[in-house]
Amino acid sequence: KTPEYLAEKHPFGKIPVLFDDGFRIYESRAIARYLVNKYQGSKTSTILIPSDVQKAALVDQFVSVETSYFTPPLQKLVYQVVFTKFHGRTTDPEVVKESREEINKVLDVYEKILEGKDYLVDEFSLADIVHYPYAQYAIKNGHDDLFNDPKRPNVARWVKNITNRESWEKVIAKHDLFKAKE
Repeated sequence: KTPEYLAEKHPFGKIPVLFDDGFRIYESRAIARYLVNKYQGSKTSTILIPSDVQKAALVDQFVSVETSYFTPPLQKLVYQVVFTKFHGRTTDPEVVKESREEINKVLDVYEKILEGKDYLVDEFSLADIVHYPYAQYAIKNGHDDLFNDPKRPNVARWVKNITNRESWEKVIAKHDLFKAKE
């Protein structure tokens, strides 16, 4: 949080920050939208933000849902099971329990949303991508039962659809970040 970092990179002193051809943008979802808008269709035929205004609005809706409901309890859980150890602290079982209860309630809603669909907006999109980093952390650190609960087959199918994508497998293989921690 040096004055230089705050002035030149991220005014809140956080990460991520992207510099692209002299353009600076911060915040992961804004960076993701920027990259999709810049590169969509140039390297693959995958459309992550549809041109149809209603489908694009649904992508935005689920990005907002992820930010508001999905990620907060997962952040608390992941912090406890991954980052407390990294910082030499002890995991708080009560926070783990509360986080799991919160995310279970969220996933019960997702179970209904995903009924009859392989992805949140029918086809794979940015909405699915933004959900996955914290979910992957939880899955790889002993909480895969949240996403593979037999009472939530639609959630389990959604997670399987995302994790079986070649692009996601490449991310996992390339980055130690998402591998299970001991």
